[in-house]
Amino acid sequence: MRVIILCCFALFGYIHSYAQLKANENVPTIFIDREGVMRWSDNKAEASFYGVNYTVPFAHAYRALRHKGIDPKLAIDRDVYHFGRLGYNAYRIHIWDVEISDRNGNLIRNEHLDLLDYLFFKLQQKGIRILITGMTNFGNGYPERNENTDAFTYHYDKCQVHANPHAIVAQERYIGQLLRHVNPYTGHAYKDDPYVIGFEINNEPCHTGAIETTATYIAKMVAAIKKTGNKKPIFYNVSHNMDHVKAYFDAEIQGTTYQWYPIGLVAGRERQGNFLPYIDQYNIPFSNLKGFGNKAKAVYEYDPADNLYSYMHPAMSRTFRSAGFQWITQFAYDPMDIASYNTEYQTHYLSLAYTPAKALSTMIAAEVAYGIPRNQKFDPYPQDTIFGDFMVSYEQDLSIMNTADKYLYSNHTSIRPIRGEELQQIAGNGSSPVVNYSGSGAYFLDRLEDGVWRLEVMPDAERIADPFAKPSLNRAVVHILYRSQVMQIKLPNLGELFTVESLLEKNGEDKVISVKGMKFNITPGVYLLKRKSVAMNKTWVASTVWKNATLGEYYAPKTVPLEQPILKHQQPEVLEKGIAAKLQFRFVSEVDPDSIILQTNQISFWKDTNSYIKLVPKGSYTYEADIPASLLTGRELKYTATAFVSGRKITYPDNHAGAPLDWDYRTERYWTVGLYEPYDRISLFESLNKESSFETFAIPETAYMSADRQQPDLGKVPFWNYTFQAKEPGAQYFWLKDIKAIAQARPLGLANAKELCILLRHTKGKPVLNAGFVTKKGYTYVKDIQVGSDTETLVRINLVDLQQVPTALLPAPYPVFLERFFEPVTPVQFAAKDIEKLILSGKNMEDVTLSIAAIWLE
Repeated sequence: MRVIILCCFALFGYIHSYAQLKANENVPTIFIDREGVMRWSDNKAEASFYGVNYTVPFAHAYRALRHKGIDPKLAIDRDVYHFGRLGYNAYRIHIWDVEISDRNGNLIRNEHLDLLDYLFFKLQQKGIRILITGMTNFGNGYPERNENTDAFTYHYDKCQVHANPHAIVAQERYIGQLLRHVNPYTGHAYKDDPYVIGFEINNEPCHTGAIETTATYIAKMVAAIKKTGNKKPIFYNVSHNMDHVKAYFDAEIQGTTYQWYPIGLVAGRERQGNFLPYIDQYNIPFSNLKGFGNKAKAVYEYDPADNLYSYMHPAMSRTFRSAGFQWITQFAYDPMDIASYNTEYQTHYLSLAYTPAKALSTMIAAEVAYGIPRNQKFDPYPQDTIFGDFMVSYEQDLSIMNTADKYLYSNHTSIRPIRGEELQQIAGNGSSPVVNYSGSGAYFLDRLEDGVWRLEVMPDAERIADPFAKPSLNRAVVHILYRSQVMQIKLPNLGELFTVESLLEKNGEDKVISVKGMKFNITPGVYLLKRKSVAMNKTWVASTVWKNATLGEYYAPKTVPLEQPILKHQQPEVLEKGIAAKLQFRFVSEVDPDSIILQTNQISFWKDTNSYIKLVPKGSYTYEADIPASLLTGRELKYTATAFVSGRKITYPDNHAGAPLDWDYRTERYWTVGLYEPYDRISLFESLNKESSFETFAIPETAYMSADRQQPDLGKVPFWNYTFQAKEPGAQYFWLKDIKAIAQARPLGLANAKELCILLRHTKGKPVLNAGFVTKKGYTYVKDIQVGSDTETLVRINLVDLQQVPTALLPAPYPVFLERFFEPVTPVQFAAKDIEKLILSGKNMEDVTLSIAAIWLE
């Protein structure tokens, strides 16, 4: 069967290859000049690329799709369409050599290789260029166990595969056969394909031992590539193994590759905060090495991992351009058909369908890459949040591109387009002065001609779990809904009178949608919008070809109805007594509820009357409860919410059928919020908790601290004890805790606070300690503190004494050569209302045991 399938592939290739070869005759290619600049072969102009990594032909993505019964080629069709929709022009993959090679390095022509060929073919149809990394030199399992395929990689340790003579021979054989491999869908060998811009030898090599061994390895691999007749640029990773950097730049390569993970990886939860200081600069400490200046720079992988923010990608793209990079590819785009679970790479999450705001921010980042000149310098943060035609904002979680013809935004915005009448393209999430939209999916408006526009609307994407927690194909993190939503378009080129017509066949729905006051109800799909009485220059129908696609081309996830609605609510950590509060809820369901009511633990089945609070709709899926001051008494507020929907009653957070006043309903869980007098102290850390709420770090990362909770004697305060270890002197240790929610919930207490108080002690040594806060601007303010040895000490820090210091970048960024501190150049006065994180740090800690009991503001 395998032979028959492969023969069919080959036959198709022969039939298709001539036409494809003719079509590619005049396709410009990339070369790298003597100054290390990537240029187009036809006009010698500088090239600039932005895109993603994507792994459907291999490893977990391939297995997960098969497990779900999904044809990987159909998955590729869908995802590549979205790449084009987002404006990407670049794609990079590190090939899993373990899935297409044998133990001797021979290339195996199997389904994985066929899918790679097919993917390359589909990318070329969208005009997307490809950077191929020939080998990963590690297993195919993550996040599962490896499958032993008996490929050569499995017979050598990753840190020996570049030094072992037998392993090198296998790699030479493999890389030669890979480059000579003819793609049956394009008719080109990889080495001759005009859409392949070049080859990176391997992914994140591990070089140990003598630098001469590394130099010899690279030389052999370069020779093996040249032996194939390859004329394309050869790249090598230079952001690993810093003691071997000279060997990289002495090698006969034309390009170098780098990575950037500015806030670490695999937090196991969503990270929050202002990370703009983290991505202000990308300084390369070995830029003065001989050979550095004549090699092109490519970002093979980058991602602001473990968050869903939409403000970071364009800022990172700007910083890359400022540092001279011409190729930028994010890692990694989630296949749409399994993106609901985010299992492929737990720490990364990017999908047009499932993370619309973040995906649109990459669309804007692509425009940054294309529009910001290479090596252009910018004033340091916070002055660089507005640059060129772009703006980013942490507080609004927003990135935006605003030009005469393009208006792209990742989140709700009040910023008006600079020339609304000249717009050609709009893409957004949320609402703007041009589009008011009640849904939670992305949408695109493209001008086809005067008065005629194509509208594409993605389904709603509602988050139902933390995407960065432990993943499973049985645990969805985002739910897709195909609900009718209200859209209003105020576009000068459409005017106040226009028609909306579906380009898709929709069962039971009218193709022409009623528009009143520029408002209309719309469901996910693609539509043709026409100004009243416009005389079209051509006929626009679903089959009309437009920008490497047809007007009717549209891909979105299938929706699986929920077994029961989900009510998402993040309870406040605390509230202040006697002050009315608002609580927000998100009701995720295919239908609206008849009503949702909130009831406290004071209700009783035996009372004739029981008070309740009816939640008020505040937009699609969002509901709000106004909590009167009269309920905010005592030590805590305990409450449930009951949704009445389609004849059912469901109570949360139990997620059980029924309501608290039913005679047989037993409430097992409440949302519980601590209540405090407005001017009570604000607790930030309590050792009474059996788990420490601090994240702990060290710079350099070779140092670390250990923690254990001391079981106190009766009547005494417990402490958390910390001990420290470092391989070299000078290590600095940090305790960090997000306190934004606490601070925002205690406005009067925060306004009244004068001192930061810490109850602690230490044994042995002479630690150098300080404590303070990180604000919403990402600035750090601390004061040195003194601690008595072997005795409990109550340290009081007057808030007016906090001083601005460099912000530690925690967790540490990758690669390891990047700075570990952000040095602010713009002084900003500390303001307690802006605090978001509590931070402590210490030096000279290696012989010390530091014990912390409590931290509070008063």
